[in-house]
Amino acid sequence: MHIEDLKPGLIGVGTSFGASICCVLPMTIVLLGLGSGGFMMVTMQYRIILYPLGLLGLVTAYWLYFRRRKVCDAQACRMQGKRWNIAGLVFSTVLMSLVTYVDFFLVSL
Repeated sequence: MHIEDLKPGLIGVGTSFGASICCVLPMTIVLLGLGSGGFMMVTMQYRIILYPLGLLGLVTAYWLYFRRRKVCDAQACRMQGKRWNIAGLVFSTVLMSLVTYVDFFLVSL
């Protein structure tokens, strides 16, 4: 298995972690007592940039996955790294859902 086979999953996980830097990570650090509200305020000011980039990366990861699957179906080949890609995409979707919940519902309180 090559790194090319895991590209959709890696892109999804990477961009969702990037998007979570603005919202979920600071909130977790503050709730654990390891940081301060100032740290949270500094990182959350970048959510206007990080959140859309995370969504764009997640959409790109799904597009790459389904494009690759379509090619493999047309060529009657077995898709390499399918389980890892699905696991990465599911994890990314859950993480982006958490970021969306924190960003739009908890922050506005």
